[in-house]
Amino acid sequence: MNRIEHLLVIFAEECSEVAQEVSKALRFGVNEQRDLPTSNLDRIKKEFSQLLAMREMLETEGVVINIDFKVIRDKKAKVEEYLLYSKECGTLSANELGE
Repeated sequence: MNRIEHLLVIFAEECSEVAQEVSKALRFGVNEQRDLPTSNLDRIKKEFSQLLAMREMLETEGVVINIDFKVIRDKKAKVEEYLLYSKECGTLSANELGE
């Protein structure tokens, strides 16, 4: 395995760690911290920052993972569309839509 492949594996691991912390926040609440010194939200922020660190390291190696602002806009629009659809289906309450 070369350096870039190794960094890509770590990048994938960080993606999984972000997902794991988000799952815990959904299960127990963003402010819950059990017997740990930080909350679930703090741990999400940490893992996401570590993911961004890996993005930067990959970019240094020439593996550029650009942020595509059109993709971001399109994703936000699609999420809003499906939030409204979820409300129509009765699986999302109005207060959860920020109304």
